[in-house]
Amino acid sequence: MCIVAATMTDGDDLLESLPLEGDADLAPTDEFGVRRSRHVIAVGGGRPGVGKTLLSVNIAVYLAQLGRHVVLCDADPFGSSLHTMLGVQKPPLVLDASVRGASVLVSTAVPGLSLLPVVYDAWAVAPKRASRQSHWLRQINELDVDYVVLNLGASLAPATLDVFADADVQICVSAPEPPAIEATYRFCRAYFVRRLRRTLMRERFKLRVVERAISALPPLPSPRELIVEIARFDESVANVAASVLASLRPRLVIGRTRLRRDLELGPSMAALSARYLGVQLDYMGYVEQDDAAWLTARRCRPLLIDAPTSKAARNLERVARRLLALLAHQAKRPQPPSLVEARALTKPLTHYDVLGLERAATDDEIRRAYKLQREIYTEGSLPLTGLIDDQRMRAEQGRIAEAYDTLLDPPRRRAYDASVFPDEEPTALASERRGPGATDAELALLRAELARDITSETQFSGTLLRKAREAAGLELHDIANQTKISMTYVRAIEAEDFASLPAPVYIGGFLVQIARMLRLDPSQVSKSYLKRVRGARSDDDG
Repeated sequence: MCIVAATMTDGDDLLESLPLEGDADLAPTDEFGVRRSRHVIAVGGGRPGVGKTLLSVNIAVYLAQLGRHVVLCDADPFGSSLHTMLGVQKPPLVLDASVRGASVLVSTAVPGLSLLPVVYDAWAVAPKRASRQSHWLRQINELDVDYVVLNLGASLAPATLDVFADADVQICVSAPEPPAIEATYRFCRAYFVRRLRRTLMRERFKLRVVERAISALPPLPSPRELIVEIARFDESVANVAASVLASLRPRLVIGRTRLRRDLELGPSMAALSARYLGVQLDYMGYVEQDDAAWLTARRCRPLLIDAPTSKAARNLERVARRLLALLAHQAKRPQPPSLVEARALTKPLTHYDVLGLERAATDDEIRRAYKLQREIYTEGSLPLTGLIDDQRMRAEQGRIAEAYDTLLDPPRRRAYDASVFPDEEPTALASERRGPGATDAELALLRAELARDITSETQFSGTLLRKAREAAGLELHDIANQTKISMTYVRAIEAEDFASLPAPVYIGGFLVQIARMLRLDPSQVSKSYLKRVRGARSDDDG
C-alpha cells in the first residue's frame, strides 16, 4: 500500500477505531494508571545496523501522512541522526537538558511530523548519557500529540528498557545474520530481568531471592531457567516472575531480508523464543534489502515519500498497517494482567508442542510441520543462534523424529492422545488464548473491509487481489508455491504490470487458480481483471 490519496481509506478505517483525546474511557494509561491520549511506539533491539532508524522514521511518516500529529524522538543514547533521513540539513543540537516541551521540537518537511532531537554534551560532542530522568522521557509526558515514535537504538541500559516497557507497542528489530539474532534473544533476556526488577523494587526480600537465583545460574540464563531456579527458593516469587514473563509481548520485525528463507526467520524466531525463553515475540513482518532505501538515504528523504512503490516501502507500509490494527485492538479489548503459576513452565512438551501443531492437525499439516522443524534444527541454523548447544540440538532432532512417527501413525496417535490427554478436548495453542497479535488484528480488519468491498458487481483489480491475499494471511511465495505460478507473474498481477504478463489466455488460467486459493469467484475475478488487461494493452497499442 502506497501513501497516496487512494490508499488513505485503509489507514483512516483503522484510525477511526483508535481512541483520541475525547475517548477518555479507552485512552491508554501509564504504569501509574494515569490516562494519556497519545500512543507511544518504541523501536529498539540488541544490535546496530539492522534497520531500526529506517523503520521508526517511516512509521512516523506513514502516521503523519494519515493526518495525525506525530513526534519522532531520537532516543538512541549514541545518536541515530534521524534528522538526516528527514532532510533536516542542520543538526538540531540541544545542549541544555532543562529546555523542555514543544519548544525543542524541530519541524520537518512532512506535514504533521516533528522531530524531538537528542541532547548533546557540548564538551564530549556526543549525546548525554541516558538516565531514568532523561530529558526526552520527561518531554514525552508533556507532548500533546497523537503518536510518539521512539527510536531507542541498540542500547540495553535500564532507562532504555524502562521506556521500551512503558510504550503502548514495543518493536524489536533484527536481521537474518547470527550476531543480530543472538542480540535479539539477549535483548529479550534483559527486558524480562528489568521488568522483574521493577515489579519487585519495593519488595526487597523477594528481590534478594531473585538475586540469589541469578547468582546460582550460569551467565545469561533464559527467563524460563531463572524462574525454575527461583522456585527452588520461593514458589510465590517464582509465580510473580512467571506472571511478568507472560505479560511480555514485544513485536518483532526482520530487516534486510534477501533470500526466500529469510522470510521464514521471523515466525521461527517467535516460536523458538516462546519455547526456550518463554518470551512471546509477536512477528509483525519483514523489510527487504532494497537499493531504493540506500538511494533515498543518500538523498536525505524518507523511503515512503521518495520511493513509495519500492519493495521495502511496501514492506514498511505492511508493518505500519499491522501496527494500527494492533492499537485498534488494544484500545477495544485491553488485556488483563496474566496470573501464571511457575510450575506451568516446567510441564513437559507434548508431541504437538514439539512440532508446533494443534491437536486437530491433519496429516498434511504434520508433514509440513516436520519438514519445517527439520530445517530449523540443523547445523548452522539461523533462528537457533545463541539458544541451544550441539548436544541439545541432537536431542531435539530425536524428539522431532519421534513426534512425527507417532502422530503420523493413526493407532499410535490415538494411544498417545489417550495417555497424555485422557479427559481433554483439543484446544487452541496457548499463544492464541493470549489474544490476537499484530497479524491477527490486521487480518480481522482486512476481512471486515473485504466483506464490504466484494459484491456480485465487484471489478477485481490487482490492489483488491492483494488485499484478498493479505486478508487470507498469505504471502506471495505461498501463492506461488501452491499454484505453481511463477512469483514474478503473481507479483505482476497484483501490481498490474501488464507488460510483464503473458498472453491473456495464460493470465486467465493464473487468475482462476489464484481466485480458487483465495476463495473468490474464479469467473468474476478472471473476467473483470482480463477486461483491465485488454483495456490497458489497447491503449498502449493506440
